[in-house]
Amino acid sequence: MPRNLSRHPADASVEKDSQNIARCDWARALAALPAAEIKAAADTIARTHEVQDISLPQAGLGLLTLRDGAFHEPFYLGELPVARAHVMVRTRDGREASGGAVLIDDRVRLVRALAILDATLAARLPGWEAVATLVERGDALRAQRDAQRRHILERTRVDFALLGQAEEEDDE
Repeated sequence: MPRNLSRHPADASVEKDSQNIARCDWARALAALPAAEIKAAADTIARTHEVQDISLPQAGLGLLTLRDGAFHEPFYLGELPVARAHVMVRTRDGREASGGAVLIDDRVRLVRALAILDATLAARLPGWEAVATLVERGDALRAQRDAQRRHILERTRVDFALLGQAEEEDDE
């Protein structure tokens, strides 16, 4: 079965794993879990596979740029911590896969662990089943948090149309 390893969510043929979670969402799902659990899973894989950094894991600051609504000029909202890693995971029998992760965080070890898990799951290297389970759990946790946030947002919504009706009733 041919596999498209595209990381763009708008791509109609984005690779899906067995739980129908797009690869571009794996790091987000995994990041919803405790960091210690992610690092432990990556350490388990690193003990049985060779892990080589394609580029050294890095942490730094990213500048968040938006466009002004009136004049369409760049507006710099601020800086945020960003970490990224790109690794190659090779099994004892010579199979290898590349994996990467970018995270709005400054923990280099965590983002490297996410990259190891990404490579393992993408190529279905030994241990991928445990990673798939983590992705599924993380996605469920993320969906639960998103639902809670939507519920809170819904409770704070104000219907301003009702304000006009109240003023009209007071005038009578």
